[in-house]
Amino acid sequence: MDPRVEKVADILVNYSTEVKEGDFVIIRGSPEAEPLMLATYKAVLAAGGYVAFDMAPTGADEVFYKYANADQLARPNAWREKYFHEADVMIVLRASHNTKALSQADPAKLAQYKAANRALTDVYMRRAAEGELRWVLTQHPTQASAQDAEMSLAEYADFIYGASMVHLDDPVAHWQGVAERQDKLVKWLAGKKQVRVTGENIDLTLSIDGRTFINASGQRNFPDGEIFTGPVEESVNGWVRFTYPAVYNSREVEGVELKFEDGKVASATAARGEDYLNSVLDTDDGARYLGEFAIGTNTGITQFTRNILFDEKIGGTVHMAVGASYPDTGGLNKSAIHWDMICDMRSGGQIHVDGELFYKDGEFVV
Repeated sequence: MDPRVEKVADILVNYSTEVKEGDFVIIRGSPEAEPLMLATYKAVLAAGGYVAFDMAPTGADEVFYKYANADQLARPNAWREKYFHEADVMIVLRASHNTKALSQADPAKLAQYKAANRALTDVYMRRAAEGELRWVLTQHPTQASAQDAEMSLAEYADFIYGASMVHLDDPVAHWQGVAERQDKLVKWLAGKKQVRVTGENIDLTLSIDGRTFINASGQRNFPDGEIFTGPVEESVNGWVRFTYPAVYNSREVEGVELKFEDGKVASATAARGEDYLNSVLDTDDGARYLGEFAIGTNTGITQFTRNILFDEKIGGTVHMAVGASYPDTGGLNKSAIHWDMICDMRSGGQIHVDGELFYKDGEFVV
């Protein structure tokens, strides 16, 4: 086994989620994640936790969306319905056999099943916000994801572990340092009210009045590196043209441009995939409102890989998610979807907060 796999597992268990004796821990993943799954299992047992697995065979989602009837699509996932209410910790290990497996799935079926599980999503977000559920998400390298990133498997593994800083003697110390630096930014933003984001691809205003910025430094995503909040729902006005393709349920939408009026996406266009974009935005009432505004801070991630776990963290970018807010930000928007889209700010981008320059050309200036 690659020794870096065991280092990741140790971080997930002992830093990200801080598993302790007696914790009920869900390890969720696919067969392709088996090396990391076993290493994580070992680390949880060493920490005194009790493990249950959530793992389906390769291709299960494709089969479900092809053959499930309307009643089956309308029923929430029964196993997740149980553990979303009961688990102390959830560790999600992404490892795709085929990242395009759902590209031809019926968008209406995808939306119906998302809607059926919306109440579960609300439970999961509420419990996480209240500290009842500790969770983390990571990516295990696979050929499919390496192809998406236009890398060999070895190159992709090096990319993941490099962004995770597991080559360092003490990677946890690195992530604690990230937390300290970002904490200064979060404290500076506390109590502020108005944000304006400008650049060649964006001119957007939004309110953060009463909202909280979260310092993301390896607790919920690994690797990590961002600060994020939930904007006041009806405050967003202006437009944004996203730099990179927006990927959702295996489908890429290129050249996305959104125009907001009083919080709502009033117009959504794309160079490719516009019909799909609008079908997702019509999932429910909350899907056309911003649930998240965030700034990526991980300068170790320098290229787009078609994997949002990494892409949204690219240093010098901002990202926004239409759909569900994270309750711990103070965000109130509810939706079955959460779709992140990224805008590069490194060439002329600026963020002003209450009229004061906060960020310029991809760098913080406070």
